[in-house]
Amino acid sequence: MDACHASTIDALKDVAEDTLVRLVYVSRISLTSRADVTIFDDIEDQASSHNASQNITGILCYGNGHFLQCIEGTKDKILALQKRIFEDKRHKLFKVLIAKPIAERSFTDWRMRSLFLERWLWSPATKAQAVQLSPFLPFRPHEWHEAHTSQFLNVVQSLHNPPHVRAAGVTYNAFGNMLQHVAAPHQAFLLVQAILGVLTLIAVAWMFA
Repeated sequence: MDACHASTIDALKDVAEDTLVRLVYVSRISLTSRADVTIFDDIEDQASSHNASQNITGILCYGNGHFLQCIEGTKDKILALQKRIFEDKRHKLFKVLIAKPIAERSFTDWRMRSLFLERWLWSPATKAQAVQLSPFLPFRPHEWHEAHTSQFLNVVQSLHNPPHVRAAGVTYNAFGNMLQHVAAPHQAFLLVQAILGVLTLIAVAWMFA
């Protein structure tokens, strides 16, 4: 059994199986998944069909190579889903930030919506509306503690409407809009870095020419 999954079981050992719980974990996208342009669509499709039948709600956030997922449901359903998630080779370096009983859900939509925290892909309008996310960027959730994670989720709840939620369509700026035709959001960052690297080499070569 995965050690991280085992620690969650231990943290909830005194909680009844039918108790409503919240689980928040973080992970890193795997190297092979960075080349998969359909990874988020696949995750959303799988989550939609599975979560509806299990009455599990939540949100999936991605940025800077990190995933943060919050899932809510009864303890037995959440632990079963966690085991399934932690066996998924599309991501790695799992860490549980929150595992506790809750009185009510923060996310009531059973579709696993996705929020992309790549600020440079947002339109000016999106940036203005999402100013509350600034303290959490660049997105490095592996370094967060429970209080910081809870603050982040509270902000996400207030932004749980277009254009921030990918279920309603990602808002791209002009450059991002061009890149979406050749790369997924998680790949576009790598493309930009490569382009900047090439431009830097050209500039250096021109200076010493």
